[in-house]
Amino acid sequence: MFSRILTHRSTETFSAQIERLKQALDQADAVVIGAGAGLSTSAGFVYDGERFEQNFGDFGARYGFHDMYSGGFYPYSTPEEHWAYWSRYIWVNRYVDAPKPVYQDLLALVEDKDYFVLTTNVDHCFQKAGFDKRRLFYTQGDYGLFQCSDPCCQETWDNEAVIRQMVEQQRDMRIPSDLLPRCPHCGKPLTMNLRSDDRFVEDEGWHRAAERYTDFLRRHQSGTVLYLELGVGYNTPGIIKYPFWRLTAQNPHAVYACINQGQAVCPSEIDHQSICMNEDVGTIMKRLSMA
Repeated sequence: MFSRILTHRSTETFSAQIERLKQALDQADAVVIGAGAGLSTSAGFVYDGERFEQNFGDFGARYGFHDMYSGGFYPYSTPEEHWAYWSRYIWVNRYVDAPKPVYQDLLALVEDKDYFVLTTNVDHCFQKAGFDKRRLFYTQGDYGLFQCSDPCCQETWDNEAVIRQMVEQQRDMRIPSDLLPRCPHCGKPLTMNLRSDDRFVEDEGWHRAAERYTDFLRRHQSGTVLYLELGVGYNTPGIIKYPFWRLTAQNPHAVYACINQGQAVCPSEIDHQSICMNEDVGTIMKRLSMA
């Protein structure tokens, strides 16, 4: 459908782009937000440096890794060590609020609009910031849910209580063996509800959210629609980026806005309908709130 030619508007001033985006937001009958990892990074969820040292310095010193991602793939010798790391990881990236109010700033811009959020993020920041959960679709899972590691059922379970216990009771980077999570149906180990392979569980809540998102898109196939893409890279472009391009091309009244530091581009076919800003998402949200 699209050529291989990607463009971005580099001749406009920053102020002109802000004005165009503010106008598109004000005039939109509907706003479809597509959010990737760059949005949470802008909100302060970084996985190395000072934040890693504050929360995982002991793990780094013992096991020799220097960022949270590496810690997640480390081959721990025991499940007690594995869950000591992962419980702390889930706690600081799911249950602790983001350091910066980027999500709250975004909500202030769209809360009076007819909006829907599609996100590949699994940190639950949207709902923690006050977004209506009926307008959210976490397509890749949620750190706050467990599923069976060898799915015997299409169910998930909230994990906050047991994760809190693991964090509070771990000693010397191990949790007590009696806290190891097991499936209540088959007894096999539980794992996080994250889309990493074909064992990802799409539970009833996932399917209801998918249906609401599909219905929202159906109701807004025409009219003035803003497709607002925030911090989306190319790890899974088929979920947000490519569909947003296609939906924009199909609707001459739609606007595609891409905000992503260093990766804000669009196909040449929809360049005239697009606003591409190679900027920090949080900076743009703050400027829009002041415009």
